[in-house]
Amino acid sequence: MNFEDKSRAFRGMWITSPEFADGPELPIYHRQLKPLKRPAEEKRQNRHILFRRSFVLSSFREAVLWVTADDYYKLYINGKYVCQGPAPGYLWHYYYQRVDVTPYLREGENTIAVHTYYQGLINRVWVSGDGLHGFLADLCCDGKIRLSTDTSWRWHIHEGYASLGTTGYETQFLERYDSGSPQEGFEAPDYDDSDWQPARERKEMEVSLYEQRTKNIMTEPIRPVSLRRLEEGIYQVDFGSVYVGTMELKARGPAGSLILLRYGQELTDEGRVRYELRANCRYEEEWILSGGEDRLKNYDYKSFRYAEIRMPEGARIDEGSVCILARHYPFTLKARCESEDPLLQQIWELCVRSLRYGAQEALMDCMEREKGQYLGDGCFTTTAYAVLTKDVSLMEKLIDDTLYSSVITPGLMTCVSCSFMQEIADYCLMLPMLLRVHLHLTGKAEYTRARLPGLLKMMETFRDSYGNEEGLLEKLDKWCLVEWPDKARDGYDFDLTQGKIVPGIHNAVNAYYIGALMSMEKLADALGERTGLPDWRVLRKTYIRRFWDAERALFKDRPDSASHSLPSNALALLFDLCPDQKTEENILEMIQEKKLRSSMFFISMAILAGLVRIGRKDLALRLIGDEEAWPRMLREGATTTWEGWGKESKWNTSLFHLAFTYPVLFLTDWGMETLL
Repeated sequence: MNFEDKSRAFRGMWITSPEFADGPELPIYHRQLKPLKRPAEEKRQNRHILFRRSFVLSSFREAVLWVTADDYYKLYINGKYVCQGPAPGYLWHYYYQRVDVTPYLREGENTIAVHTYYQGLINRVWVSGDGLHGFLADLCCDGKIRLSTDTSWRWHIHEGYASLGTTGYETQFLERYDSGSPQEGFEAPDYDDSDWQPARERKEMEVSLYEQRTKNIMTEPIRPVSLRRLEEGIYQVDFGSVYVGTMELKARGPAGSLILLRYGQELTDEGRVRYELRANCRYEEEWILSGGEDRLKNYDYKSFRYAEIRMPEGARIDEGSVCILARHYPFTLKARCESEDPLLQQIWELCVRSLRYGAQEALMDCMEREKGQYLGDGCFTTTAYAVLTKDVSLMEKLIDDTLYSSVITPGLMTCVSCSFMQEIADYCLMLPMLLRVHLHLTGKAEYTRARLPGLLKMMETFRDSYGNEEGLLEKLDKWCLVEWPDKARDGYDFDLTQGKIVPGIHNAVNAYYIGALMSMEKLADALGERTGLPDWRVLRKTYIRRFWDAERALFKDRPDSASHSLPSNALALLFDLCPDQKTEENILEMIQEKKLRSSMFFISMAILAGLVRIGRKDLALRLIGDEEAWPRMLREGATTTWEGWGKESKWNTSLFHLAFTYPVLFLTDWGMETLL
């Protein structure tokens, strides 16, 4: 399954260090409830591996570097930073990048220097922990290969990076950077690499390579809005808003002296940087000075607004050098807020800014705790991004990466292009609607046609593995999320414990299933095809018979329950499952009473979209502007969208979380009504 993506045969070889040159690929892929027993990888983690090659070029007009690495790389040519990547991908559909390097090369001697990274953790960021590391490149000048990776390249471990432990969900290593390391300045053309060793070839690198269709991320220096000395040797920096990236600054001090760096998204009540984030990340790192003028060079990124710099005696910083090197996906706004309400315009601007600075190589849920490309969140965020920018590249990456996970299970993974295995039923069942959104925005029928078989296989897996004699889903060995956290489910009456197979049927997953069947039929009709899937009209009647409470004219969470929670009824309204007008009116009354205060991302979106479906966009806009929804974020000081309505909404609230950017979908006209 490659969807006819571009591929090329590299002349270069995968090069690596001796540590990674041999040995089998370690197993990491499995169904979530069938974990693997695998050898420990602790001895081979957090490896910063450098490569260099000097060469001579004669005259040329255009130069292109085809390049990739596993897990990641940062590229320098003649001492200048060029780019980084690749976007995360599975080994059977791994990405390489095309980089125009014409401005960086010159006639005569040139030097390419690369800082690669093998993290070695099982997490949501990359496909890592598999024992595979390597770097691969071909340099083409005027269409001819002039340089490729081989054993003439030289390598060395960057000894300047030491671990201070991990943070988040084993998301990243905190760094101690030593500016006095022998590899400081390795990217400079005149750096002496004579003691480096020839690179080794990684011969058994079973990777299928395809050109990355998404753009390369960009970096943007952001200067602080304030930099002040709190007391002797302690500076506090405020960048004005939360960003994603690394802080840069210059400092000078005695050799071996240590600067303590703390980062946070907010301040404590005492006015100090809250470096123990609400999202359960601890952002405290160290920097060792060399005795000369040094520049901080962190490798991995963080999400922060504030920084605290604690200086040792005799050290000083260059205040004019302090900045965040913010990293984000290229963003050009091509939509406008159609509401003249000042509050709704503020919410629009909050969401736009969040997507402008939050989108990375993929649209992730949060920027600190997980850094994961989740399908459920991504259905909302990639749509919002595409509507704002007319750019569907991140949406296509999410769709395709999810379908590529069918190699692991035909029922699909829902945190994708990573080595953390997670399956969430609701998310999978959102995918047919996302493909309909893509077709609506682009009209690209061939794109849809190529992906329909993968969707069909996923839907058949749900039908065959979980369908009961009535056709409803039950006993799922995937997590049914419904809403998160559980206190936002309005008392939903079914055991949704992750990793537990529960007997019986429940409302929400079956509402999503019927909605997915509707979308599959509409996709097939648009392409002039048929699916062979169950008729949603028949299943709709079964759903009503099993979950509708005729006396209350509301939907129950399960057939023998007395609970008529908001999730069950909001989803029934969204997917047009109500048997009569009275039930719609009762659900509307429930929504007007509870507003968005009894839900979070998923059911709030279902409520708003359901209101649009029944012609009540006016009420949807009023709910968006309700004081306990997005305005609460603004009142509490949000500069980016959060993981909840307020800082205390969860026990681990991320203050840069993209799921709540979807108000833009209700504040501009993109034809949403035609999809509901």
